[in-house]
Amino acid sequence: MLKPPFLPLYDVARLRRIEQRAQAQLAPHALMAHAGRAAANWLYGELARTPVDARPILILAGPGNNGGDALVLSAELARRGVPVEVWLLAPPVTDDARWALTEAQAAGVPIAPVPASLPSHADTGFPYHWGVDGLFGIGLSRALDEPTGALVTWFNAQPFRRLALDVPSGLLADVGQPAGRREHVVRADATIAFLGATPGLYTGIGRDCAGTVSVDTLGVSIDESGATGGESPRAWLNTPALFAAHLPRRRHASHKGTYGALAVLGGNRGMLGAPVLAARAALHLGAGRVHVGFVAPDFPPYDSLQPELMLRHAPAVERTEMQALAAGPGMGQDESAHACLAAALNHPDSSLVLDADALNLLSAHTEFADLLRRRAVPAVVTPHPLEAARLLGCDAAAVQADRLSAARELAQRYGAVAVIKGSGTIIDDGEYTLINPTGNAGLASAGSGDVLTGMVGALLAQGMPPLSAASVAVYVHGRAAERLTDAGCGPAGLTAGELLGAARAEFNSWLQTA
Repeated sequence: MLKPPFLPLYDVARLRRIEQRAQAQLAPHALMAHAGRAAANWLYGELARTPVDARPILILAGPGNNGGDALVLSAELARRGVPVEVWLLAPPVTDDARWALTEAQAAGVPIAPVPASLPSHADTGFPYHWGVDGLFGIGLSRALDEPTGALVTWFNAQPFRRLALDVPSGLLADVGQPAGRREHVVRADATIAFLGATPGLYTGIGRDCAGTVSVDTLGVSIDESGATGGESPRAWLNTPALFAAHLPRRRHASHKGTYGALAVLGGNRGMLGAPVLAARAALHLGAGRVHVGFVAPDFPPYDSLQPELMLRHAPAVERTEMQALAAGPGMGQDESAHACLAAALNHPDSSLVLDADALNLLSAHTEFADLLRRRAVPAVVTPHPLEAARLLGCDAAAVQADRLSAARELAQRYGAVAVIKGSGTIIDDGEYTLINPTGNAGLASAGSGDVLTGMVGALLAQGMPPLSAASVAVYVHGRAAERLTDAGCGPAGLTAGELLGAARAEFNSWLQTA
């Protein structure tokens, strides 16, 4: 099995073509047999690591090939002496699924329709050990009907671990959003994806619903470019290993100038902390010199926590001496902010990352968009969904409905590397799409976006190309939250300032590996 985080991701259309080519080269039903056996091997391994439990495994099987995979799984487990019980949502409707039903019946698997009244075991004890979701696979494109939705809600409420086959039922495989109501999506502890993983397992609510993801290619080969069965990936799962060649090396014969100068521009009245937080993050990720240019004229003379920072009025920052600029944290949208952003965009030789109010100004002023598109080196833009919606002229719901397409449109419209933040952050340069697998709810706090901006800026200042800088910063930012949560410092109450030390430790671990 392939293991995250180094994974190609395929949309449903690509997976269907991979499946058709594989089936054309195999005997009838062989691909389904491989899938059911792979799932049985995985689950049998999990059972072997836990105390012996005589309760049966409950398997929900739908009428299509996903249900067929579940039926083969039930037969494989039954032949190994594992007690199983299948609830059949509806009679099989494909040749493969009908064959799988005969296999399960031949293995003596107890098979029954889904009960008209779902049982309550509050008084008698719960009779099942595990639950397997084989209701619907990657092809689901409609909301579940009410009886099936009620079954999923009941299934999620039961006190067993849940395994999903291919994708949790009710989840749109391409985009990671519910096909209907959110409560009508299976919440699995683990998902086994066959042939290839889909983007929806790693973004939107997919991260909450899929659990730990494993991929079994069922013997279909993957070439060096990541193509499976002749199909190139729709996206890649992000990892700094993809950009190891661009990580800034630390050599003995170096000095602060070796690692670049960054200016963080922002900090209007009442928002002076945002650029300081970004600048501190930049120091922790290795920028040689970091300046803070405040839009507000009344700014602190120095940062007592990080006196290494150089603080001044934004118009006084000598932008031509900067390898990179980070504009937007706490910038506001008044005339001073407008002038500050215009000055940053008119320095095309500096690498650039835009966030927060810089993005709001960008969406409101076409001249800024023109300047951005004319840059020789693409800028990095890091919107949350609402900011992305303003840039695209739509609403946040439309962005969330298809985060991958929104990121691609942003990248192409503005000639930039687009980073749409959120669960499963999307990074896109107009040609390649990456989905980030790190991070947790601890990042849902004020200032965490400012920290990410500073981190991107630090890597740009150290000479990393925009796509590499954005992807590594997003990954490290998420890992910092995970490190802190593992240490008991989150996710609840985790503050943006706490991310800095953890991000530094994570980044240095990657530098040492590289």
